[in-house]
Amino acid sequence: MLTLYIGNKNYSSWSMRPWVAMTAFGIDFRERQMLLDTPEFAAQAGALSAVARVPVLVDDDLTVWDSLAIGEYLAERFPQHALWPRDRVARARARSLCASMHSGFGVLRASMVMNIEAELPGRGWNLDVQHDIDQILALWQDALRSGGPFLFGDFGLADAFYAPVCMRFRTYRPELPDWAWRYVDAVAAHSAVAAWAAQARAERIYLPADEPYRTRAQAGY
Repeated sequence: MLTLYIGNKNYSSWSMRPWVAMTAFGIDFRERQMLLDTPEFAAQAGALSAVARVPVLVDDDLTVWDSLAIGEYLAERFPQHALWPRDRVARARARSLCASMHSGFGVLRASMVMNIEAELPGRGWNLDVQHDIDQILALWQDALRSGGPFLFGDFGLADAFYAPVCMRFRTYRPELPDWAWRYVDAVAAHSAVAAWAAQARAERIYLPADEPYRTRAQAGY
């Protein structure tokens, strides 16, 4: 059986992507959580890969790290599931969207850290963040021309990759057009995303490095 190593569900956007994808497609796996910002994390993660980060997927004697590499491996390992669109052109576009998320939008990610349990409308916004938001919306709008409700039609890896962005938008509530909120809400309502979010809210773990603007008491912990 596959084993997926992840970090805190409330904060770890990178871990969320493969977990949501595997859950959405009914791929059986064991979950192993390693808590971020703990003395044990570096040793635990370092024993899995040289980069000492999560997520990490272990399949017998094979170890795959990095969410994009894990997604590609899953698509090859389970070809019966349309993790990528079946159509060649749509598949190439979906890969481009995931690569853009994987390598870009650093200002948004730094300014609006994923924090599923929080409600922080207006926090983290600036013009550079808005530039990232505008680019994301342009990518979404083009992909949703397939008819939706998800990118390229049915839920797939592209939606799993942008699920953490949807969580950020629900936390920080930037101004979005109505069509974008409909997509955000559709992703949030997907059973796999909703399951991750519910478990994230139940963690009740406070990481001050990810929330320098709140005390533990303000966070309700």
